[in-house]
Amino acid sequence: ARDHFGIKPLFYTVFDQGLLFASELKAIFEYPNFEKIIDSQGISELFGIGPAHTPGTSVYKNVFEIKPGNLAVYNSSGLHIEEYWKLESKPHLDDFDETCSKVEFLLKDAISKQLISDKPICTFLSGGLDSSIITKFAADYLKEKGEPPLDTYSVDYVDNDKNFVKSDFQPNSDNYYIDLMNKSTYTKHHQVMLDTPELAKALEDAMIARDVPGMADVDSSLYLFCKEVKKEKTVSIMGECADEVFAGYPWFFREDALSSGTFPWSIALDERQQLLHPEISSKINLKEYVDFRYNQSLSNVQILDCDSYETSQKRKITYLTTYWFMQTLLDRGDRMTMANGFEIRVPFCDYRLVQYMYNVPWEMKAYKGREKGLLRHVVKNYLPEEIVSRKKSPYPKTHNPTYLYTVKQMLTEIMKDTNSPINNLLNRDYIIEILNTDGKAFSRPWFGQLMTGPQLMAYLCQVNMWLEKYQPKIEI
Repeated sequence: ARDHFGIKPLFYTVFDQGLLFASELKAIFEYPNFEKIIDSQGISELFGIGPAHTPGTSVYKNVFEIKPGNLAVYNSSGLHIEEYWKLESKPHLDDFDETCSKVEFLLKDAISKQLISDKPICTFLSGGLDSSIITKFAADYLKEKGEPPLDTYSVDYVDNDKNFVKSDFQPNSDNYYIDLMNKSTYTKHHQVMLDTPELAKALEDAMIARDVPGMADVDSSLYLFCKEVKKEKTVSIMGECADEVFAGYPWFFREDALSSGTFPWSIALDERQQLLHPEISSKINLKEYVDFRYNQSLSNVQILDCDSYETSQKRKITYLTTYWFMQTLLDRGDRMTMANGFEIRVPFCDYRLVQYMYNVPWEMKAYKGREKGLLRHVVKNYLPEEIVSRKKSPYPKTHNPTYLYTVKQMLTEIMKDTNSPINNLLNRDYIIEILNTDGKAFSRPWFGQLMTGPQLMAYLCQVNMWLEKYQPKIEI
């Protein structure tokens, strides 16, 4: 069986000799004579959906994953899969005060359960709302038990302060807020500093951890971060999943995103189609594939008779964000940490909390018209006001222009090499245009909020690394 939201992976394949299953794809590949095949669906996943993936699938032909909330039984009659849990749509009967009280209880209870460990626990602290409230509750817990201060860790990049440029998605850097939290909380802070050459070099390690191309430097930075923290700690609690549960992303608020008819974190489908080699592009329509997966997923959303149009739209986007975008981040977290023998825990992904929040009306969830408005109200008495009111800032990435130049050079060398396997998949003219414009030819974010030109180049580098190392057979 797999947990409620797929925090841990579980892959399988059925063949004449029986059933193979494992928590990593590479374990399945060790079976004698197992053939790794990428068909048109795999290409569509890589270039149309990636670095996300359709729940229950993999990019490899006939290799699947048990979906979150599903269990499987294998016997002489074959493999039987059934759903043991799913998000349910129900009328929300609690008033605002009751809702706040229940959320506070569920969050505290989830964190306290995750603090149980035979190894010393730390937290990842960015100074944002999510990591700060987890740090606050965990630090208070240790202080009450008379234990040493909570160790907190943050990641930053060489010359980031010098190169940081404010944007709507990233209005300020983390360091000021991290200092604020550590001055007001029972903690001992540690900073891990990463540099451009490390990020680029670790792209292959990050790809191997997933056994498929992933989130480029967003992956490799977490991989390197956990590698350093592992020298001192083994377990960390982090604030992942709060944005999905409490409506922290811009697409929850933008009407154009709600009515886009596709996944709002991956809208640049025309540009994605252009990436494909003309021969492949003539056979594979990425938009048709993505539309099919999008509508297939929406068919699982239960809309209540009492739901208004706005409520039904918010319910749909919450469902998609939970089972697609959150799943992508959970995959990233598990693969990058476990590759270093490190464990992360995600109390915001507690199924009781997620289920309760799924039915909380929008006017409560977005209290005072703010992203994560309800969560801000619930924790306002625990954190400094500047933390509570801080605008959401995503996972820290490097702003150093040398990263762009590094991955640009890597992809340029790949394109120059006629033996590079990715050349058989890509539209060479479009890739050269992307390189010549420093990624600006791919005009919109490629995935999520901040994965733009440099991350696309790095992803394509990962695809080439993957093709070289895993040597899958391409069947289109």
